[in-house]
Amino acid sequence: MNDDQGGPFGAAVIDEAGHVLSISSNSVLGDKDPTAHAEMNAIREAALKKETHDLSGCILFTTAYPCAMCLGATIWSNIKTIYYGCRPEDADAIGFRDNFIYEFIEGGRQDESILKIRERNREDCLELFDEYKRKNKQLY
Repeated sequence: MNDDQGGPFGAAVIDEAGHVLSISSNSVLGDKDPTAHAEMNAIREAALKKETHDLSGCILFTTAYPCAMCLGATIWSNIKTIYYGCRPEDADAIGFRDNFIYEFIEGGRQDESILKIRERNREDCLELFDEYKRKNKQLY
């Protein structure tokens, strides 16, 4: 934050034995990457350290309630516990859009001035999904 790399967000992933796997900060501005949130960075680093996508048994500590993207990554990584400091409305109060995104999701993706979401080429995509299933590829 002090080096203008990103916002006031930090995160850590701790394993089941209490060892710190990763400590990361938000680096959206420095990396020029909108996905470089502290939680995403911490999860990526922990997964690399453990050499697996599965962080079962780990705990995520973060300075703020995770945004929708970071919540999704936490669930995908099988982390079952999050400890957070600030609430979404606290981030909203200083200008971050976390709460806005939650409201958009809760509204059922109806506001096309924010984002248009359209289904297209479903049959082609279903073929790809069927092939993945037929080949018994790993699920995660």
